[in-house]
Amino acid sequence: MAFSDSITPEVASNRAAEICNLAPIVPVLVVEDAAQAQPLAKALVAGGLPALEVTLRTPAALEVISEMAKVEGGVVGAGTLLTPEDVTNAVDAGATFGVSPGATDKLLYAAEEAGLPMLPGAATATEVMELLQRGYTVQKFFPAEASGGAPALKAIGAPIPQVKFCPTGGVSPTNAASYLSLSNVLCAGGSWVAPKDKVDAGDWAAITALAKAASVLSR
Repeated sequence: MAFSDSITPEVASNRAAEICNLAPIVPVLVVEDAAQAQPLAKALVAGGLPALEVTLRTPAALEVISEMAKVEGGVVGAGTLLTPEDVTNAVDAGATFGVSPGATDKLLYAAEEAGLPMLPGAATATEVMELLQRGYTVQKFFPAEASGGAPALKAIGAPIPQVKFCPTGGVSPTNAASYLSLSNVLCAGGSWVAPKDKVDAGDWAAITALAKAASVLSR
C-alpha cells in the first residue's frame, strides 16, 4: 500500500489525533515471528485496541506490518522510524501511520512526502516547540517516565496547551491513569498488553483480556 499524495504536518497531526482517539492505549509491539502477527492483531482488536504500533526492532517487523494490515478493524502503524528509508519501507509494508522516538528534518520531510501521518517524538519544551513551529500539534512524549513522567508532561502543557501527546516509554497499568488524566494527553503507548510470554505461548485469550482492561481506562 502506498499513499498517493503528500500531506502537510497539520493534516498529519489531524490524522494522528483521530488514531489516538480510537482507544486510550496504543499497543507498542515488538514481534519476532510474522506467524504471530495476525492472531496477535486479532486479539488486540477484539479487546478494543485497534491502533497498533509495530516497532521496527526485529527483522520480521515489516512482514508483521503486512500481515497485521490484513486484519479487519486494525489500524497498523510503524514505530521506531529513524530514517527516510524506514518511512518508505513502512509505507510499502502497509503502515498507515508512523511513530518516531525523536524527529529530524529528513525524517519528517520523507513522511510528509510519502503521505504518512506521524507521531514525532519530543522530550523537552524546546523539542515540542520546534515541532509545533513546523505544524505538528500531536506528538509522542518519549521516553515518558525517564523524562519526568506525568508531572513533566503536565508542566510542558501549561505554556504549550495547543500540543497534545501520546506518552510512551515506561507507561504501565500502575501509572497509565496519571497520564490519561492530563488535558494534553490523547492516549498512551504501552507494551504490557502484549507480553512476550503470552505472545510466544499463543495465549491470545489472555492478550484480549489485557486489551479489554486497557481499553476502558479513563481519559
